[in-house]
Amino acid sequence: MRLDDQASRALHQLEGTGLTRSEAIRLALVETAARHRGEQALATEAAKLEADEDDRAEMLATARIMESLRAPG
Repeated sequence: MRLDDQASRALHQLEGTGLTRSEAIRLALVETAARHRGEQALATEAAKLEADEDDRAEMLATARIMESLRAPG
């Protein structure tokens, strides 16, 4: 594995917490994969809501109500 300057600094910072090089790399990989899974799940949920016509109608109705309550600018 080749690290650029930014990745080398980040690895050094993690090693400074007491982690070994292997532990730091393993932690970074696991946490990054988990974050990507979470982002993908969120994107999937957003797409599902976007495709739900009833939900879209409710969002638009709520937006109209909120706009009507806004003070004149």
